[in-house]
Amino acid sequence: MRYNTIYKDIGQKDYKETWDYQTVLFNNLIDEKKEARRNADKGKGTTPGTLIFVEHPHVYTLGKSGSENNLLLDYIQLKAREAVFYKIDRGGDITYHGPGQLVGYPIFDLEVIGIGLKEYIHNLEEAIIMTVGEYGITASRLPGGTGVWLDAETDGKARKICAIGVRASRYITMHGFAFNVNTNLTYFNYINPCGFTDKGVTSLEKELGARQDFDSVKDKVKRNLEKVFNL
Repeated sequence: MRYNTIYKDIGQKDYKETWDYQTVLFNNLIDEKKEARRNADKGKGTTPGTLIFVEHPHVYTLGKSGSENNLLLDYIQLKAREAVFYKIDRGGDITYHGPGQLVGYPIFDLEVIGIGLKEYIHNLEEAIIMTVGEYGITASRLPGGTGVWLDAETDGKARKICAIGVRASRYITMHGFAFNVNTNLTYFNYINPCGFTDKGVTSLEKELGARQDFDSVKDKVKRNLEKVFNL
């Protein structure tokens, strides 16, 4: 069965505004599921999921299990770099979002899709692995970590190209992935990305030595998400 999904590319949008928007969609889907269960409908509502693509202005976000010590800037230094900071309700530690980075927020009902949270995260990673593979780059997972990595098991060379942090309640998801396409990687110097102090970050632009067509990358990611989730 294919999972019916609405796709929204909202361009560049403020982080908090987008967080509020996905929270409304998330809560609406949960409320519908609760109502369906009360009506003995197994929670299999007809409301489609939503896949949001967005770019954010400079922002650092810290997940529930993260440490503020992994942010290496104070308020004045953040302001000088035109960046803001939020503690948020996803899993994972600290990460950066900014222009040139493709952020995806799937608000999906995993129960309808027929998968659990572990497989969901695996599928997000797989879609990005497939995408970078189309550019001739071999990527993989890091044992004990989430996200998509290059040279994951090579000491001193492991670098992350896509971070993943999600929230789920009643099998409904929000938050998602942050894929570095033409991202200004300098902003990662001001954090310990995802809590790591011994691993780097990279982007499609850095690996290929040239700025990439952002819309083309988006199309590829969207198509690969459709494949792995049968959207």
